[in-house]
Amino acid sequence: METGTFRGFEVRLEKPGIAWITFNTPERLNGMTSGIKRDLIETLNQAQMDNAVRVIVFTGTGRAFCAGDDLKAYAQGLQAEPGMVPPIPPGHDNAIGTYDGLRMISQELNRTLRTVDKPTIAALNGVAIQTGFTLALACDFRIAAEDARLGSATLRFALLPDEGGQHLLVQHMGLAKTLDFLMRKRIVSAAEAQELGLVHEVVPGEQLVQAAGDLARELADGPQVAMRMLKRSIYNAAELTFEQACDEIAAKTAVIDHHPDARDGVAAFNEKRTPKFNSWLEEG
Repeated sequence: METGTFRGFEVRLEKPGIAWITFNTPERLNGMTSGIKRDLIETLNQAQMDNAVRVIVFTGTGRAFCAGDDLKAYAQGLQAEPGMVPPIPPGHDNAIGTYDGLRMISQELNRTLRTVDKPTIAALNGVAIQTGFTLALACDFRIAAEDARLGSATLRFALLPDEGGQHLLVQHMGLAKTLDFLMRKRIVSAAEAQELGLVHEVVPGEQLVQAAGDLARELADGPQVAMRMLKRSIYNAAELTFEQACDEIAAKTAVIDHHPDARDGVAAFNEKRTPKFNSWLEEG
């Protein structure tokens, strides 16, 4: 995947295959634009297809993870650059434009993030509102700094959580709590978010990068093929009947049981040694 500094974020890759995506416009509270979202979609697709990437970590700079859309930048639009596909128009100037903009850009970012089968982590360094909140919910793991605050609160503006956040909240904490959270326009502390099941771990701010890195390395060292198939099976199970979920994981098991990682895992258990996973990646 491409690494470096891009419009609205930076990408770096560190061993053993951890891609850090860092939002880098703290002066705008890391607000999103259609162009940033388009580029993030491409970056995620590249990460999915690149064997050098095993885990993806999102974080921000300054006092925000991402405080939503940068409405001023949306209104101004972006200038075309030589050799680049022209920027997406701001849109939302009529009903069908809003529908298309959400389906093709804003929602597509979160759909793409959920489609990636490599583990994803949101390291919430600060405020995560609406766009940033939904992106964090779409990740597999969320670690928050103690002073982070999370929420959608779109009803404060008579707007909707239109990027899929309502669905993700129901999955994470159930119908009743989601109704309370969204209808009452709640923005909660990291500690309360953890109580609600929205984040997995809360750490002091100065320990956030270390905690996210530790988790990322743990995941990156695991058997990648089995982990990716398990991730997809877990997400599928949330939408399937029990019978369908059993059939789905049986099909994946038919592949995994004959993979070199599984063979070495069983041999290592019998030989009382540490298994050697991911040789297929290291050889590549």
